[in-house]
Amino acid sequence: MAWLEPTATFDPDRFGAPIVGICSALGEHDSGVHQHRMGQVLFTRQGCVRIDAQAPDLLCLLPPTRAAWIPAGIAHRARMRATVDYRSVYLDPRHWPHLPAEVVILDVNPLLRELLERMAEAPFATDWSQGAAAHLAGLCIAELQAAGQQPMRLPLPRDRRLASLVEGLEQLPPPLHELARTVGASEKTIGRLIRRDTGMSYQQWRQQWRLVRAVEQLAIHQPLSQVALELGFASDSAFIAFFKSMTGSTPRVYCR
Repeated sequence: MAWLEPTATFDPDRFGAPIVGICSALGEHDSGVHQHRMGQVLFTRQGCVRIDAQAPDLLCLLPPTRAAWIPAGIAHRARMRATVDYRSVYLDPRHWPHLPAEVVILDVNPLLRELLERMAEAPFATDWSQGAAAHLAGLCIAELQAAGQQPMRLPLPRDRRLASLVEGLEQLPPPLHELARTVGASEKTIGRLIRRDTGMSYQQWRQQWRLVRAVEQLAIHQPLSQVALELGFASDSAFIAFFKSMTGSTPRVYCR
């Protein structure tokens, strides 16, 4: 196990091991775009992480106490706001080829949390092919495969006419009629482009943006009223109803 300092670089591929784990706590960190030959389970004990994945272009938000699965070979960038206390467990895809082929955000139950902690803390020289370590790895893989997925993925449009949406992800996307006026294309054309690139209608995409942004702001302890106002809701109750319809729980319960 390595405790990764904020200024350190780390390459899991250089070990040639089936499993490599690290622990760290970083603040205001940007990994830059990179990729590795190993798949990565990134688990946050505290703080949230933005993950920008490429091919397809995708923004994922990793909330506290959840995990992101990043498949081997996927170019990605991790950006952390405030302090993020995290664990990374890297898995050789040749040993476990049946994990998801795309970036997903996973629920973490108490058992999976403990498994990830123990694997992240294990010495680099651990023999994962036998004994207790083999059982630990097998159980962790089974729990990862059984874990529920969180709706924290925002596919990004690729058409150059919609570049303003991708460049302005910090701001609430405008209503469709305003975007059409700004872009100089019809609402029908924009709707077609958005659906082609993201698989969603524009309204669905805008609502998904609201959800991802809401979780990110709540995770860094922004007041609920402020988040509701930023996201364009007329009242706190309207925001809570929206959040519950998207996640199945209220903001307070989800963040707890």
